[in-house]
Amino acid sequence: MTLQVLDCTLRDGGYYNSWDFGIDLINDYLKAMSAISVDYVELGFRSLDTTGFKGGCAYTTDSFIKKLDIPSELKLGVMINASEILNHRKRQASTLSQLFKPSSKSPLTLVRIACHMHEFESSLSICLWLKEKGYEVCINLMQIADRSKDEIEKVASLASKYPIDALYFADSMGSMNPDQTSEIIATIRLGWDGPLGIHTHDNMGLALANSIRAVADGVTWVDGTVTGMGRGPGNVKTEYLVIELANYKKIPLNITPLLSFIDKH
Repeated sequence: MTLQVLDCTLRDGGYYNSWDFGIDLINDYLKAMSAISVDYVELGFRSLDTTGFKGGCAYTTDSFIKKLDIPSELKLGVMINASEILNHRKRQASTLSQLFKPSSKSPLTLVRIACHMHEFESSLSICLWLKEKGYEVCINLMQIADRSKDEIEKVASLASKYPIDALYFADSMGSMNPDQTSEIIATIRLGWDGPLGIHTHDNMGLALANSIRAVADGVTWVDGTVTGMGRGPGNVKTEYLVIELANYKKIPLNITPLLSFIDKH
């Protein structure tokens, strides 16, 4: 099992400061992520929405990324909201072309598409467009705890027909416990046998427990954020997650650079 740890502090944590992180902070953060052997860093959203003030990590343009000091071993990603692209359905390709160059001309490796269950089928054309441009693509199913077993199985079966690099499910409201996490994984597995990811929220203090249960059940992509910084009560804390997953990843772990980053910023 190849376990992928993705840190999305700048994206999910950006809800607290309108994604307005300073370049020095981001560079320190990237060094800390490299030191703890995080596999992917989600630098923010990518969007055309210019309503209100938002910082650079709300758009995460290639030109913005190129100003950063990126450790060579880190893979970089952004998230897009399916709803924004689907609102421009008649000119979807041109909208995506405004947001993304071919991957060979971009510092990005990964694009994650956040969608609700009812948007999933329509989002598959976005996935195909991005795959054709050379990106790794994950689809994040939001608010899955509210959906029926039949709905989840149907979406999972549909996903299996498309070149999705990982199918994520998000405990968006932080309402799940480890047993419910296992049940959802088992349901998804009725239709999808590819890489599976989890994004947890910590409303009930169970984000870490849910993440570890998911890995034990075969999930191979796991999200965290530094200090749990994220929407609402936040996410599983990366600094705890990497300690718990060190045995799975079978690599030496030096948590000190991350703790120093937290202390500084």
